[in-house]
Amino acid sequence: MTPAKALQLLKEGNERFLNGSLRERKLHQQVIETAYGQYPFASIIGCIDSRVPTSLVFDQGIGSLFSARVAGNVVNEDILGSLEFACKLAGARLVVVLGHTSCGAVKGACDQAELGNLTALLAKINPAVLAVTEPENPEERTSKNATFVDAVALENVKLTVQNIRIYSNVLRSMEKEGAIKIIGAMYNVATGEVSFLD
Repeated sequence: MTPAKALQLLKEGNERFLNGSLRERKLHQQVIETAYGQYPFASIIGCIDSRVPTSLVFDQGIGSLFSARVAGNVVNEDILGSLEFACKLAGARLVVVLGHTSCGAVKGACDQAELGNLTALLAKINPAVLAVTEPENPEERTSKNATFVDAVALENVKLTVQNIRIYSNVLRSMEKEGAIKIIGAMYNVATGEVSFLD
């Protein structure tokens, strides 16, 4: 398995998802087959949004993907450590940061929402809010502006990819050696299509 092949498998899976031609799987058989080991080919860092079930949108079965989910698809040391395990120790060849349209966490960051521990999480998305310079009118830089929200979500994916490379020496080195690829992607909640940024 190469990073390029792993990416191709995800693209083909999303194409099947879009076309309604999902592979028929014997999931209980896959449970039995993976009981004593797992060999996922990719790791997905996605949002907790219920509309973005990663294994389904990439048409993958049990044991194919590592899936880390957190509101706003941001990273911290726990997620980075999980990704390092997935790639360095378990053999995943691809890391995908999967953002999505109409993201509630991004909307919260755009509106500077505050709520318990969510406040600190949304602060991790704030750099993406600031990086999107249009529109300039503050009244249009809110969750009510879908175009602005989706632009921030896209920027947030790019920054998360960058943060993985900055804060994980392990993953940065593996990518430099060609052992893995780190890539961003956006899922459209209205169509089911995944657009990769690379």
